[in-house]
Amino acid sequence: MTDTTDKRVQFDFDIGFSNGGGIQGQGFRLDIDGDDISDDALAAYIIRDLRLLMVGEVRIIDKQIIQQRHKRAAPAAPAAAQGARPVRFVDLSHTIHDGMVTYKGLPAPLICDHLSREQSRALYAPGTEFQIGRIDMVANTGTYIDAPFHRCADGVDVAGLPLDRIAGLEGTVVRVSDTTERAIDWAHFAAVEVRDRAVLVSTGWDRHWGTDRYFEGHPFLTEAAANHLRERGAALVGIDSLNIDDTGGNTRPVHTILLGAGIPIVEHLTCLDSLPANGFRFTAVPPKVHGMGTFPVRAHAVIEIG
Repeated sequence: MTDTTDKRVQFDFDIGFSNGGGIQGQGFRLDIDGDDISDDALAAYIIRDLRLLMVGEVRIIDKQIIQQRHKRAAPAAPAAAQGARPVRFVDLSHTIHDGMVTYKGLPAPLICDHLSREQSRALYAPGTEFQIGRIDMVANTGTYIDAPFHRCADGVDVAGLPLDRIAGLEGTVVRVSDTTERAIDWAHFAAVEVRDRAVLVSTGWDRHWGTDRYFEGHPFLTEAAANHLRERGAALVGIDSLNIDDTGGNTRPVHTILLGAGIPIVEHLTCLDSLPANGFRFTAVPPKVHGMGTFPVRAHAVIEIG
C-alpha cells in the first residue's frame, strides 16, 4: 500500500541575479517536513541546493502542497570526524570589571556606557535600542600578555605577535604551589619538555586575587629559570601570580631575557590547577592593537577528553 502521509511541495520559481541575468524553473517538486513550507524557506533551499551565488530577488510561483511519498532518503547523521575527540574548554583569565586593581600603582579600569540603551531610544525606531560601552584602562589590566615591545624598543608589539606563538600552542603546566620558596629556579623545569610549548607556572597565587595579599610576596621566576626556558626553546611562558619577575628591586631579568628572545609572557593567569600537566592546547590572543606592548587576553586551554 502506498504511503500517502508524506508531503511534497510543487512550485515554479524565478530567480534574478544581482550581477545580471536569471533562471526559471517550472513544476519543481521537493520533499518537505510537516504540512507547509514558506516561500523564504523554499528560496533558501533552491539557492543552497543549486549552489547559486550573487542571488538577487527570488519569486516562488504557483506553490501547491501535495501528498506524495518522499523521493529522497532521509539524510544520514553526520559522521564524527576521523579521529576526532570531544574537548573541554578551561577559562584561565580573570574577569575585568570597573574599579578592579590588577597592580598597585596602576589605575583601575573605568567601565561605563558611551551610549546607554535609554539614550539610544532617541536615535532609533521604536523597539530598537543599543548599548555602546566605553572602557578607560591601562594595558596591564586583568590577565594580559607581554609582547617583546613591552621591554624592547625594537621588539614586536601585540599587533605583531605571530598567531602561531600565542594560539593553539601545546601546553605544559609546571606545578610549584607546594614549595615554600618564592623564587622558582631552573631545576623546576629541568625534567619538563618545553620546546615550542606554552609553559604555564602554577603557583596557586591566584587564590589571593582581589585581596591585598595578592600584592605581597608573590612567587616569581629566577634569572636562571628564564635562561633555561629560553635556551630550551619555550614558545611562551605564563604564571598565575602578580609578576613573573621579582618586584623587590628595579631590575626585571626574566622580562629582559624572555621578551628579548621573542618569547611572550602571560601574567595573572588563573585556574591553572584545573589543567593536566600535558595534553592541552593554550591560547592567549590580544586584539591587534598597534603600538601596545601589553594587552588583556581571554586566555584559555582546550583539553581533549575521553
